[in-house]
Amino acid sequence: MSLATRTRIKICGLTREQDVDAAVEAGADAVGFVLYPASPRAVSAERARALAERLPPFVTPVLLFVNEPAATVQASMANVPGAMAQFHGDESPERCWESSGQGAHRYMRAARIPMDATARRFDLVKYASDYCRAQAILLDAHVEGYGGGGKAFNWSLLPTAVDAHLVLSGGLAPANVGDGIRRLRTAGKSLAVDVSSGVEASKGIKDAVKIREFVAAVRAADALS
Repeated sequence: MSLATRTRIKICGLTREQDVDAAVEAGADAVGFVLYPASPRAVSAERARALAERLPPFVTPVLLFVNEPAATVQASMANVPGAMAQFHGDESPERCWESSGQGAHRYMRAARIPMDATARRFDLVKYASDYCRAQAILLDAHVEGYGGGGKAFNWSLLPTAVDAHLVLSGGLAPANVGDGIRRLRTAGKSLAVDVSSGVEASKGIKDAVKIREFVAAVRAADALS
């Protein structure tokens, strides 16, 4: 497997030490902590820091924000060394740039893709251009509320070429992540996948077996690329 075909893996919505350890042991490249109080997987900035301190080198902590003031984002990012931000609300390109400390911290921007036929009218190419300072564009289903809803959208409606690193999210699980990888492998500069509810026993409680199965399914899909 070449670096060009290796799909990066993020396990999101972690709230417990054992789940962080399980993600690392399974081979995750990144783990996500939700700093959105309305989410059932929310943790405080202090808790995110404590959990991130368990991470070994080269596993990236990601902090998920929804419409937080720039000062709050910057303070939280400074509290978790090496963290990457994920903006999942209505943040404009300018707001994302300001919240990142004008590039002091890397960030990705979530694109909320409609789940019905109107997905064809969602201009992902323009969206990626508008957020060109983002490290990656995360593709998630548009559901009521914010922070990800564990729903899948129609991957086949996405454009075949986007000038961005892409992160596929929304309704992923061990059973379907391989299909998502095969469909989007060449759509962007590189591909990553992001899973939360698909590897859970209950909301905010991960299942170590499902995490291992998910990682194995990603690597199996990579081996066929």
